[in-house]
Amino acid sequence: MHEPLRSLRRSVLYVPASNERALKKTSSLACDAVIFDLEDAVAPEEKEQARERLRAFLAGSARPQCEIVIRINSLAGEWGTEDFLAARALKPDAILLPKVEGPRDILDADDSLDETDAPTSLRLWAMIETPRGILNAGAIAELGRDPAARLTCLVAGTNDLVKETNISVAGGRGYLLPWLMQMVLAARAGNVTVLDGVSNNFRDPDAFGRECAEARAMGFDGKTLIHPAQIAPANAAFAPTREEVAEAEAIVAEFAKPENRFRGVISLDGRMIERLHLEMAEGVLAKARQIKEKET
Repeated sequence: MHEPLRSLRRSVLYVPASNERALKKTSSLACDAVIFDLEDAVAPEEKEQARERLRAFLAGSARPQCEIVIRINSLAGEWGTEDFLAARALKPDAILLPKVEGPRDILDADDSLDETDAPTSLRLWAMIETPRGILNAGAIAELGRDPAARLTCLVAGTNDLVKETNISVAGGRGYLLPWLMQMVLAARAGNVTVLDGVSNNFRDPDAFGRECAEARAMGFDGKTLIHPAQIAPANAAFAPTREEVAEAEAIVAEFAKPENRFRGVISLDGRMIERLHLEMAEGVLAKARQIKEKET
């Protein structure tokens, strides 16, 4: 039995809620989702004004048509409660919780949404950006199996992970990779999507391309972005290639032949192809159709 088709989250752009110009630009961008940020991208003295600016923008006619997510400050902190109430009222697709370190962080936010009679369509995303978050990623992601918990996505906070662990990324992300793979494994076990962290130097497209290729090879569904110039490369990197689509079509067509319809294993171009490869091929084609529908 196939899992439900996941939402497209190839390119997920952070936009500071304090930046009015950036807010207005979002309605014309081709990213799959926007995270309107009330947390790290907003200075303490601008928190209240940013909240009001975001409220006015999302209530207006320029509200983007893509998936909308609002990242709030910690519910235990000074600004978290007001952020949470504002985000709830603005009817985003999801609220992104910072520094999630265990299942209780998700369950407490879910309880708060239930207490305010939030619709079940309002989901929760979790930033995994601390050592405890990584260690508890499996238990956090397991909540994705419970629709009542609202969790649908894990987001890697790579900058905070570097800060919290003192690892070096001067020569690349090699020391981060085991933790990122742990997040992917947790997400697959919990049936939630998982997004790679940001690439800080948006003026280095080669470095960004390498990170996208690396993330896709690890199994990430997409990448979080800090600049609109990163949208098109991310969309391309996390989409099936022509070769992958052609191979998937060949596998589906071969299994559809009368003599193969009930076989568990077939031979195609000298390779053994199992039913699990058929399921993978069908997933590739479904994603390709999803992208085509979005772009038309």
